[in-house]
Amino acid sequence: MEISAVRWRPMTTRVLSGIQPSGDLHLGNYLGAIRNWARIQHTADAFHPVVDLHAVTVPQAPGELGKATLRMSQMLMAGGLDPEVCTIFVQSHVREHTECAWLLECTVSFGELSRMTQFKDKSNQQEFISAGLFTYPALQAADILLYDADEVPVGDDQRQHIELTRDIADRFNSRYGPTFKPPEAVVPAAGARVMDLQHPTHKMSKSLDSPRGTVDLLDDPADIVRKIKAAVTDSESEVRYDIKAKPGVSNLLSILGAATGRTPEEAAEGYSMYGPLKADTADAVVELLRPIQARFAELEADPAETSRLLKIGADKARAIAAVTLERARTNIGLLTP
Repeated sequence: MEISAVRWRPMTTRVLSGIQPSGDLHLGNYLGAIRNWARIQHTADAFHPVVDLHAVTVPQAPGELGKATLRMSQMLMAGGLDPEVCTIFVQSHVREHTECAWLLECTVSFGELSRMTQFKDKSNQQEFISAGLFTYPALQAADILLYDADEVPVGDDQRQHIELTRDIADRFNSRYGPTFKPPEAVVPAAGARVMDLQHPTHKMSKSLDSPRGTVDLLDDPADIVRKIKAAVTDSESEVRYDIKAKPGVSNLLSILGAATGRTPEEAAEGYSMYGPLKADTADAVVELLRPIQARFAELEADPAETSRLLKIGADKARAIAAVTLERARTNIGLLTP
């Protein structure tokens, strides 16, 4: 697909959602978020940075981060994000992010950063704790504030970060004059509730070491079938959607419903045994992912085209970010170069 320029369309709402290039996307990522991003791009001015600089907060193997960033970008495009409709770009390709982050690091307090629960959780899991891991909420705030984002779709684990971003924006504005637009944290339309196939009381996640319980978007169809048919259920035989009493069965119904455009309750109709439910769920997921995998293969075969599309996104993002950063520089009183 040849794209020479991004279509500029008037939008009433600007939405920003970023993602780190750490590991492949899985079924939970797609049904819970990416598919919704693909819908939103047609009704809002959507920005989707692949936040590679956030990944550097933990040690990286030399040369691997660039490959992971390209691969994540290709998965997002294969998952439905259209570079001609929304703005997909790599965070490190827009240098305004790091300069703005320093201004915001000097605006947020040590105490505020110390209270961030994600830092506490992540630092407890690592031997080496970088200063960047401590200060990265300021970079995250820059990611958002540079684009005058109206809304940032978040889950409960990110609400604290958006509230801090609002506080940083308000403090900067109070000190130096109107500069940044405080964003609103919004809970996106409910995506599918996708849990680990082997541990159905836990979300499907890369952080949970459960390869048999996680369906990656790029898994071979035979592996997808094998994983779903081996999914944990229970010792009963009744097929019904009951998260507390039947978490494994409910997870399968949630996946089947999302893959076929039905509610989990509707998906349960007509089943009296777990075997057919698992078989139909596996078939539905394979068919759901088939076009995504085909599109990814096309993009993977032509990395230069992906790079070209990312450059278009970065150029558009930079045009907006540069204006915001210059406003911040002027208001804080830095000498114009």
